[in-house]
Amino acid sequence: MLKNLRLVIVLLLICGVAYPVLMTGLAQLTMSAKAEGSLIKNESGEIIGSEMIGQSFKDSRYFQGRVSSIEYDAANSGTLNYSPSNEELFDRTKKDISKFLEENPTVDKADIPSDLMTNSGSGLDPNISPDGAKVQVSRIAHERGLSEKKVYLLVEKHTSSRSLGIFGEPRINVLELNMALDKLK
Repeated sequence: MLKNLRLVIVLLLICGVAYPVLMTGLAQLTMSAKAEGSLIKNESGEIIGSEMIGQSFKDSRYFQGRVSSIEYDAANSGTLNYSPSNEELFDRTKKDISKFLEENPTVDKADIPSDLMTNSGSGLDPNISPDGAKVQVSRIAHERGLSEKKVYLLVEKHTSSRSLGIFGEPRINVLELNMALDKLK
């Protein structure tokens, strides 16, 4: 019995204390910005978000991100995991499409990229597809009194390519794009 207790204590110290402290220390040394949450600061140094967690933008002068059934609350990561035949999912999607078309009157229903109407697995995805941004350009240019070309160029500038050229899809971080949008004159 005493041997078992000692083993539990040793494993608890190794797995519960030493390993997490070692990994946290290595992360702080090798990639401190990521270890601290990939925080994004504004020009005055105030933290306004994270590269890794999306935000909801209600103002029509900003690019909108993906749908989040948890309202981007990082404490509740995950989604409702509805099947495609679920009536609540169908109703929510129908409502979201109607709202999007109302806010973006120059867009046809068939041209709405699917990533704008679907949750990510975590409900926290900060990125949208380049098509998801481009379909919003007309609204944003109109709302801000900018040329569509200027807004398209901003979208192109903030498009990240596939990781290592082969992993994932091209994407745009919505918060970073909106911050750049605020800097446009």
